[in-house]
Amino acid sequence: MAQKFAICNETFAPLDSENPWSFAEICEFVKSVGYDGIELAPFTFSKDIRTVSQAQRVEIGRIASDNGLEICGLHWLLVSPPGLHLHTTDFALRNKTRDYLQALIEFAGEIGAPTMVLGSPKARTLENNDFDGACKRTIETLGSLTEALKSANVTLCPEALPAPECDFLLTQAEIARLVDEIAHPNVQMMLDVKSMCSEPDGPAQLTRKYGHRAAHLHANDANRRGPGAGETDFHQIASAARESGFDGWVSVEVFDYSQGAMAIARESLAHLQAAWGFPPAPNNGERGATLLL
Repeated sequence: MAQKFAICNETFAPLDSENPWSFAEICEFVKSVGYDGIELAPFTFSKDIRTVSQAQRVEIGRIASDNGLEICGLHWLLVSPPGLHLHTTDFALRNKTRDYLQALIEFAGEIGAPTMVLGSPKARTLENNDFDGACKRTIETLGSLTEALKSANVTLCPEALPAPECDFLLTQAEIARLVDEIAHPNVQMMLDVKSMCSEPDGPAQLTRKYGHRAAHLHANDANRRGPGAGETDFHQIASAARESGFDGWVSVEVFDYSQGAMAIARESLAHLQAAWGFPPAPNNGERGATLLL
């Protein structure tokens, strides 16, 4: 199967943007550049996904489909509502977090997003340096979601995040152990290139080791910009992904938007296509008309 590429929608509508693109504009431009899919950050639609109506959910799916794009997944799951926490000893808050994750699973299933990437470092910070307790309670929280995931045909992917942005589940090995403990087909690994750059083995070796277990890959440079905007070798990562049997989406996720959304989208895709040995896509997209949901 040919590798499919996506880009995250908050590239065009980041948290601090004064002029965010509408979802229709984003999809039109992303398709014109040559992407196959779009990955969604729920906060770009609402601070609480439960307020997004059934009609709006249908419209999200329709806009993507009408532009020839697949919705490949959700990420930035617990940016809002504020204060959620995966493994807190505050039982009521942990239940509130579980309930919101369940609402996100329902949203993902309804819009046709097969994957949910669970990063959210602030929602998993250690309490009292209790690593063992945090592991136990995280397994309980995520394990309680497996039937909902199965019913919605959605795969949840906990994400390794390095220090200093995170202090819990920092490495791919720790995520692998967590997934093994949950032991359910709808909870799998994912790979994030920027995060893997912080580990001694590096992204290519880790992709080779864990690619067959990963349902998703975030493509970004160690410098927090897009593929090709730094020194990270995506040709090696592409080779490792093929050798490992990785068959998920490769999705561009950046944290430094200084290049501008259009340049990030075009240059990242061109670099990924070259790394995976694809002919370049036409880079003639322009920002189109606005249609706000």
